[in-house]
Amino acid sequence: MKSRPTPSEPDDFAVPEDIRIPVQAIRGRGAASALPHRFARDVREAVDDGWGNVASPQMQGLQANKGGEQGGMTSTSAWGDEGEGGAPALATRVHLETARSALCANDSPDIFFELSVNPYRGCEHGCVYCYARPTHSYLNFSPGLDFETQIVAKHNIAEVLRSELCAPRYVPRLINIGSATDCYQPVERDLKLTRGLIEVMRDARHPFSLITKSSGVERDLDLLAPLAAQRLAAVYVTITTLDATLARRMEPRAAAPHRRLRTIRALAEAGVPVGVSVAPQIPFITEDMEQVLEAARDAGATSAFYTVLRLPWELDALFREWLQVHYPQRAARVMARVQDLHNLTDAQRSAGKTYEADFATRMKGSGLWADLVRQRFATTCRRLGLNREREGLDLGQFRPGLLRGQGSLF
Repeated sequence: MKSRPTPSEPDDFAVPEDIRIPVQAIRGRGAASALPHRFARDVREAVDDGWGNVASPQMQGLQANKGGEQGGMTSTSAWGDEGEGGAPALATRVHLETARSALCANDSPDIFFELSVNPYRGCEHGCVYCYARPTHSYLNFSPGLDFETQIVAKHNIAEVLRSELCAPRYVPRLINIGSATDCYQPVERDLKLTRGLIEVMRDARHPFSLITKSSGVERDLDLLAPLAAQRLAAVYVTITTLDATLARRMEPRAAAPHRRLRTIRALAEAGVPVGVSVAPQIPFITEDMEQVLEAARDAGATSAFYTVLRLPWELDALFREWLQVHYPQRAARVMARVQDLHNLTDAQRSAGKTYEADFATRMKGSGLWADLVRQRFATTCRRLGLNREREGLDLGQFRPGLLRGQGSLF
């Protein structure tokens, strides 16, 4: 390993391209390397010194158990490891964290919920496009491989949520579970943190929605179905594409597309309002929006939404790396069209800007290409009858006294 200067220092000893060790795909993982986070003091690059038996850069760059002093467990599950060759599969390590707070507020006008709760940090599904990846930098973890191999579980999250909902000043607002992590990622099978959150919501009669790519949500139908009947619960399932090969590359440990359709059907048949998220839309990569919407409607979805790809902070470099590994011939074309979706000027492109982070445009983009995506989505939803009636959740049923063991007159 050769230590390289940070971006702020002059690069006087750049390593020639012909002796760099190429990054390759890793079985069951979305990222191809442990990309340094933006707070890292040093940037390192693996090079071939001619002696052979050199580990790949992603294996050398993995960070070991940083911030996990509170306890942890290692998963050796082969979940999603049926890859297409490449570097060996990596184990997942789960770190237990004692949460101080549960609810996170947002004032973004482009998000339909006002509060969110996330039982985990990081996500083993490994979706390469995940906008939450840069948040791992605050934990001194890489937004790359660490995001999907170093999972932080907030073991006391249900108790903290209960306390916050009981607070005298709390005013009920729409809560979403799993906005920055998949609340049904593989570790949920054992820890059941999401189920604990749902039980707290049930006890308080507080409405909520959740979003997932996992069939694991079917486990909690015994809770979700009765709550849905009282207009207290709704579920959204993300299906980015119906192409199983593409899905395995982009989101390697999430449920297969056909399995997510079965989950939508199971939820709908149980009476749970279910919508489909066809997000993110990635130019020249995800090209079957209409087919996804039709398949989801046929399975029982009644609503739908989408966003376009956005690449904050380290996610820009990470996604470019993924394109070079899996789609090198079209990488430049994809990135140019992503910039088109966000209607960037020539000056912004020359400065290396990839997307527009403004609240008014970041989710759907702007300009000609964004308008074309918007028209495709709207036309297909009209044809299929999606979004005709949005299922409203009832905030008026909230009873914090029930969490304190008090009775209710209502």
